[in-house]
Amino acid sequence: MEFNPDCRECPRLAEFLDTVKDKNPNYFCKPVPSFGVSHPQLLIVGLAPGMHGANKTGRPFTGDFAGILLYQTLFKFGFSSAARSISADDSLSLIDARITNAVKCLPPENKPKTIEVLQCNKFLSHEIKRIQDKIIILSLGKIAHDAVLMSLNLKKSHYQFSHGARHELSREQILYDSYHCSKYNTQTKRLTEAMFENIFLNIKKEMEK
Repeated sequence: MEFNPDCRECPRLAEFLDTVKDKNPNYFCKPVPSFGVSHPQLLIVGLAPGMHGANKTGRPFTGDFAGILLYQTLFKFGFSSAARSISADDSLSLIDARITNAVKCLPPENKPKTIEVLQCNKFLSHEIKRIQDKIIILSLGKIAHDAVLMSLNLKKSHYQFSHGARHELSREQILYDSYHCSKYNTQTKRLTEAMFENIFLNIKKEMEK
């Protein structure tokens, strides 16, 4: 199903967005659309909008800590026109890339329930399946990894998540895994800049084959 910017099918999330909007009238507080080119070579799948990031700005990974490493890495490897994403109306554009989330709405404590991931999965499924050419998908975290597999009706047991893993989903679809570039993961060094850049180095090599 094509993305619905007015979706309110998850009662808990819809109610939470209303509460956040009341406290922050200038925040986006709606399902956050994907960002980037329509037919990318690289599709990045995150978890969900952050409270003071995408939920505020309306652009994935924009306005919070998680986007700092992502956008500077995208820029370094030629996927972005700038190293910082400031707002949804700045001049930044993505090159051969697109960013989306497993869950389009801000969840309480940044923890979506399984039923909410399932409910939102139809949008991710539509997004992936409409890309006709060869596509590399980068999942940021296990929830994103599982959501990608769900969207393609693939068994989780056949594709185990681990940082740096590469999975051939089909002749035209390759899935790479990375730990999420969250503040917690980067500050605890679970994910370092070098580790993240190495994923992108492998993706660039994959594209050159």
